[in-house]
Amino acid sequence: MEIKIVNNSKHPLPSYETELSAGMDLRADINEPIELKPMERKLIPTSLFMELPPGFEAQIRPRSGLAIKHGISLVNAPGTIDADYRGEIKIILINLASQPYTIQDGDRIAQMVISAHARAKWITVNVLNETNRGTGGFGHSGIK
Repeated sequence: MEIKIVNNSKHPLPSYETELSAGMDLRADINEPIELKPMERKLIPTSLFMELPPGFEAQIRPRSGLAIKHGISLVNAPGTIDADYRGEIKIILINLASQPYTIQDGDRIAQMVISAHARAKWITVNVLNETNRGTGGFGHSGIK
């Protein structure tokens, strides 16, 4: 699949780090380091703009290494970029750790997965089909 992208950053285009990676890493494009204090959130620019084809979205997800090593995540994980959005891709990072974390220019701060999606058409009914699960949820199957 080909996707149109404008790269106004000083960094390479997002890319897959391994042959079977689902996500491409997004980099911070900043003029000076940004410190995230504990429980603080900030909008981090990438200076990337793209045009997704109809029927596709870009999902923005946390990077697992930043999450486990430094407590850095996304406030709205996963974030969604719709096919009709033409603004800059920006990442809402949050520091869930007890110590500050500094973001440097070029740091890989999130990952982006391009995904197809369907549009739903609602059909109003009075009764739903029965299943074995029924209304069971929130731990209904136990932990063992």
